[in-house]
Amino acid sequence: MKNVRVTPQKVFYGSNTNTHGARLDVYIEEDADELKVSEESLFDIETEKKNDKILVEALPRRVRFYHSKIDSMSLAAGVGYEKLKKIYVIMIMPFDPFGENHMIYTIRSRCEELPDMPYDDGARTIFLYTRGKLGNIPQQLRELLEYMEQTNEENAANDELREIHRMVEAVKKDEEVSKDYMKAYEKEQMLLRQGREEGKGEERESLLFELLREGEISEKVAAAKLNITQEQLREKIENQVYGQ
Repeated sequence: MKNVRVTPQKVFYGSNTNTHGARLDVYIEEDADELKVSEESLFDIETEKKNDKILVEALPRRVRFYHSKIDSMSLAAGVGYEKLKKIYVIMIMPFDPFGENHMIYTIRSRCEELPDMPYDDGARTIFLYTRGKLGNIPQQLRELLEYMEQTNEENAANDELREIHRMVEAVKKDEEVSKDYMKAYEKEQMLLRQGREEGKGEERESLLFELLREGEISEKVAAAKLNITQEQLREKIENQVYGQ
């Protein structure tokens, strides 16, 4: 997903003071116009650390409630039900919610009498167990969950995770540096929406030099994002200035 809107701590209030609201950890909206697809999808990503018996047993109903709150706010008045957006609620946890040792549990509605009959209501629930051993899941997702289980440099097994780990370390060590990281990240995402490739090395390097010249980020952050030392960064800048 490239063209998305991310809202941390998205709040859905109850219809009045006597009804329950919901605070979603990370709420993600796709932009159907920019993606050139017929329908948008909504994603709610939740992390849960409390392995409490009552809370774990209530997880399916909790997820059902989240689905209902998102549904109720995602369809404008007068719009047909065929326009109801697909909703994915993703729960990430360090304990097994169902005791089957699977890393991923994908839940969807189906007909009990004819389980193979197509029935797509657009609702999906995914439980991700970071310590699970079973299940055929993409290697990239497995690496992400293993990193979330133990957030250290050794578990940052690919370029995306190494970038995330640098951001995590920056946030831990220096509030100002963490702000610079976010500025650079937001600028990169903006360029993505404009159709420029984030993965192209020269393009990314040029972007970071531009942010550095404008005083948007520090040398420390630019060097960390390029995975080089500050001395190497200065050499690159000099070579660019003098055309060497």
